[in-house]
Parts: sequence; structure tokens; C-alpha cells
Amino acid sequence: MDRAQTAVALKHGGCNCAQAVLLSFKDKTDLDEMTLKKLGAGFGVGMGCLNSTCGALCAAQMLQGLMKYKGTPIMADAKMLNKSFSELCGAVECADLKGVKTGRVLCECDDCVANAVRLLESMTGG
Repeated sequence: MDRAQTAVALKHGGCNCAQAVLLSFKDKTDLDEMTLKKLGAGFGVGMGCLNSTCGALCAAQMLQGLMKYKGTPIMADAKMLNKSFSELCGAVECADLKGVKTGRVLCECDDCVANAVRLLESMTGG
């Protein structure tokens, strides 16, 4: 099972989208499983259940910091991840992705999770 499939399985196993993405990269951080779960706990359903920024994308950006930050800003990397996610999924806001206002789903949650993982892998080499 690849990392994206693992993340989707974690989501179906009781994790929110952010926790699933974070846990799928556990081997790339020095954080334990419970710490990763705690870190992502408030980011489900679009950052704190507000239907705002997708929790999977938030988690990918947290991981990007954990994996790439070496004392100098990584804002360009974060911007590229956000832009790539938007292009691939159609939006970055959970409400837009799920079609809350329009009734038209742009990207299913499982696909957002998998896409966030794959984009982060491509940007970090891992």
C-alpha cells in the first residue's frame, strides 16, 4: 500500500483528514503517533469545522515545515503546495471542495487526502 492509500485508510479508520495525512508521514518526522493525532485534531472539516482551508492541505503544509525547514523561510514552498493543491483539486476551501454552496463537489475528501499526500511526496522527495 502506498502512502496515499495508507492516508485514506487512516481516514476511514477514525482519523480526520489532517490526522490521516500527518500519520501517513510518521516515518518522516520525529513525532510519535499520539502527538501527530493531537496536532491534527482541530483541522478536520476545513480547519476547525469551519469549512475553511482543507485539513489535508493544512496537514501537508505542517509536514512540509517539519520536513524542509532548516532555519530559513519556506514560504515559497508552502505557496507552491497550496497552488498545486488548488489546481489539482479545484479549490483549497473545504466548503468549495465539498460543494456546500453550489451542490457541486469539486474533489471528494478521500481524493483531497490522497492528493495532499502525493503533492507533498513530490515536493519533498519522500
